[in-house]
Amino acid sequence: MGERITFKSNGSSTPGYLARPGRPGPGIIVIQEWWGLVPHIEHIADRFASEGFVALAPDLYHGQSAKGPDQAGKLMMALRVEDAARDLAAAIDHLAGERDVTGNKVGTVGFCMGGALSLFAASRNPEVGACVVFYGGHPNVKPDLASLGAPVLGLYAGKDTFVTPDSVKELDRQLTTLGKRHDFHTYPLAQHAFFNDTRPEVYDAAAAADAWAKTIAFLRRELRG
Repeated sequence: MGERITFKSNGSSTPGYLARPGRPGPGIIVIQEWWGLVPHIEHIADRFASEGFVALAPDLYHGQSAKGPDQAGKLMMALRVEDAARDLAAAIDHLAGERDVTGNKVGTVGFCMGGALSLFAASRNPEVGACVVFYGGHPNVKPDLASLGAPVLGLYAGKDTFVTPDSVKELDRQLTTLGKRHDFHTYPLAQHAFFNDTRPEVYDAAAAADAWAKTIAFLRRELRG
């Protein structure tokens, strides 16, 4: 359903994976975990396309991907946040220019590292009309929440030792104080990365199915028209 593409960014080009539904639909930016733009993320883009969205997953590591957590951690920490910000802004611009994308806004959806970048991109780009955060965290990514214009759907794990329940409560408090529209859901028995069905040690089928249904309903509602 999808294909590898390149789009203009940072004065050069950035690779990505673009999945089209075969009919007009809202645009979605799918943002990778710390592993990189791996087949799992491409599959998620394909799933969005099957639901009627035009989905673009930018390759923020520019061709690199990790085979194990040590390498993934090194790639994540080596990521230059400002470079990623420019890549994401360029991806948003490219997606908005796709012929089949409807509406004036696009959505961002990210997982783990990508969840933090989803909130970061939504805070920096007014073209984002809906933001989904799956257990988002990155020590160097600090979204300017005061500038956030998009509503946020947050999906978290109760047994997450990386994005802890306390950190989720603090983000909820900050967004509430700022008057930002958001809806958080925590799955009490789930672990970090519960949506990743390529990792059976943490995958939670029930939580993943519910989170997917909430994501699709949220994006359809916020990006309609």
